[in-house]
Amino acid sequence: MAVVLVVPSPWLNIRGFLRGWLGLLSSQSPPWAPALAVQGPASLLEPMGEKAENDETPSFLDNIFWMAAPKSRRTIEVNRCRRRNPRNLLKVKRNIDLCPQCGHVKQKHLLCGYCYQKVRMETSAIKAQIFAQEGGPHRAPTVESVVLYEGEKPREQDKGKRIIERARKRPSWFTLD
Repeated sequence: MAVVLVVPSPWLNIRGFLRGWLGLLSSQSPPWAPALAVQGPASLLEPMGEKAENDETPSFLDNIFWMAAPKSRRTIEVNRCRRRNPRNLLKVKRNIDLCPQCGHVKQKHLLCGYCYQKVRMETSAIKAQIFAQEGGPHRAPTVESVVLYEGEKPREQDKGKRIIERARKRPSWFTLD
């Protein structure tokens, strides 16, 4: 006894389903556009009627920017020799001296960092006093300024200059001249 089994194909249902969705998509959205844009070779940009100077067909590699690449890996020994080369190491400084004002260590040709901090603090205090005296940064006169500390009097050459008086003793590093 032979039995013939008839099974409906599932492809008919899937095909109908896809047709329905594609119909909805085409009616409700703009026409399909490419999803990926790629820069083509330069020959595609030239008009078809004109002949190029050379008759060679351009390759797609003509538009690629070629960069240098190492042929082989550097060994650990080569890397260490390069990194530990004496010209790359820290150099011993021989121009170290003590600051005559405060006694901190400094380089001979540079201002001591500790003394420079004191200069910055004094300068900012003088600027604050000028700001309070003038009433703002844009009201300052166009004359030279002279800072006088307590016990000092204006000299002959200070006439016509703006005088800022500080109520403290003059620091040793801030000379009068």
